[in-house]
Amino acid sequence: MERKHMTVVRNAGYDAKEFNTRERHNERKNETYYNGDIDASRADKNIYYQRYVFPDGTPETYEQSFNRMVSVGRVSKRGLKADAKVFAEMVFDVNTEYFEENGGYDFAKKFFDEAYGYAVKEVGDERYILSAVMHADERNKEVSERLGRDVYHYHLHVVYIPVVEKKVYYRKDCKDKEKAGTLKETIAQISHSKKWPIRVPVERDGKVIKLNSYSLLQDRYFEHMKAAGFPDINRGEFGSTTEHLDVLDFKIQQDKKRLDFLSEQVEKKENRIEKLDEKIVVKEKARATIAEVEAMGHKLPVVPGVHFADDEAKRLKSLAKKGVGTDKHADDLKQQLAMQQREHESMIREMQSAITTIQRDRDKWKKNYERLWDEVKDFIHAIRKIPNRLRAFLQEIGVTKYNEKEVSR
Repeated sequence: MERKHMTVVRNAGYDAKEFNTRERHNERKNETYYNGDIDASRADKNIYYQRYVFPDGTPETYEQSFNRMVSVGRVSKRGLKADAKVFAEMVFDVNTEYFEENGGYDFAKKFFDEAYGYAVKEVGDERYILSAVMHADERNKEVSERLGRDVYHYHLHVVYIPVVEKKVYYRKDCKDKEKAGTLKETIAQISHSKKWPIRVPVERDGKVIKLNSYSLLQDRYFEHMKAAGFPDINRGEFGSTTEHLDVLDFKIQQDKKRLDFLSEQVEKKENRIEKLDEKIVVKEKARATIAEVEAMGHKLPVVPGVHFADDEAKRLKSLAKKGVGTDKHADDLKQQLAMQQREHESMIREMQSAITTIQRDRDKWKKNYERLWDEVKDFIHAIRKIPNRLRAFLQEIGVTKYNEKEVSR
C-alpha cells in the first residue's frame, strides 16, 4: 500500500520563563541533547529565515529581541497577567520519507521556503517573528538503518510574538467632548488567547459552528501548501498523536522501529548460524571417515619378501594413489573446518553483542514508554471519546497550559 505523507503544523504558547528553554534547543546552544542523533557537523545546513543580530553580528537572544520590541513600542504588554503567554512557536513538519522521495535537502528547502511565507501571514508581520530556522542536522536513525545511508529529518521552527490589533477609544466622560468615544489609538497587543481562541465561529454547510482555532490553522496550512504545488501530502489530523507527540514519545516510536529492524537482522544471523552448524557436522563426519581410513592403513601388515600377483599389485597401487589424494583432501577439509569455526565464533559474539544492546535499549525505552503512557493515557482515551467537549473543558481549567510546560521540559 502506498505510504501517505502527512504534514502538520504544531502551535504552542509559552510564558516568559520559557524563552531560554526554547532558544537553547532551536539555536543549538545545548551541550547535550536528548536526541543523540543531532549531527553537529551539519550545522551549516540549517537555514535561518529570521534572526535578529546586534551591529557586531552577534545574535540577540529571544528575550532580548522581545524586550527591545516592547521598549520601542512595536508590541504592547498592556493588560497582560504576570504568567501570561508572551510568545509562541509553530513547528512545521512532514514525515522523513517525503523529502527523500522528492529530492532530499534541496526539496526540503523549497518546501519550507513556502511554509515560512505562510507562517508570516499567520503571524501577521515578519517583525513579530523572533526566530525562524529549518533544522537539517537531525539524523533519522530508523530510516537511515533501513536504507543503509544517513537520512535527515527536516522541519521548521518559527518562534513569534502572538499579536492582535487592539483599538483603544477615548472614554465617553473624557474632558474633550469632541473626542469622547472616538478612536484614540491602535496598538499591537500581545495576547495568545485572543490570537488563538478556544472556539472560532465558522460557517459550514449553511450552518455556523464553532471550531478550535488550532484545527482551523491546520486546515489553512494544508490548503496553502497544496495550492503551492505540493499535492502529494495529506492533512495531519488535529489532536492526533502524530501531530502532538512530544519528543520522548516520538523517539520511542522511532526506536521501536529500530528494534524491529535489529531483531530481524539477529534472526537472519541465527539462520546463518544454523546452516553453518549443519556444514560443520558434515565436515566432522568427513573428518571421522578420513581417520578411519588412516587407521585401516596402519593395520596393514608389512611383511618382507611377500610377492603379489599383477592384479593385486595394481589394486594396491590404486589404493595408494587414492590414499595420497585422500590425505590432501583431508588437510583441505581441516583448514576449511578451522576457518568455519572461527567465523562461527565471530558471528556468535556479534549476535550476543547485538542482543545485549537490543535488550538494554528495549528496557530503557519500555520504561520511558510506560512512564509516558501512565501520564497521558487517560487524556488520550478521553480525547478519542469526546474530543471537542473535553478539549474545551481542559483548556478552560488550565490543563493545556500544564501539558505544554511538561512537553517543553
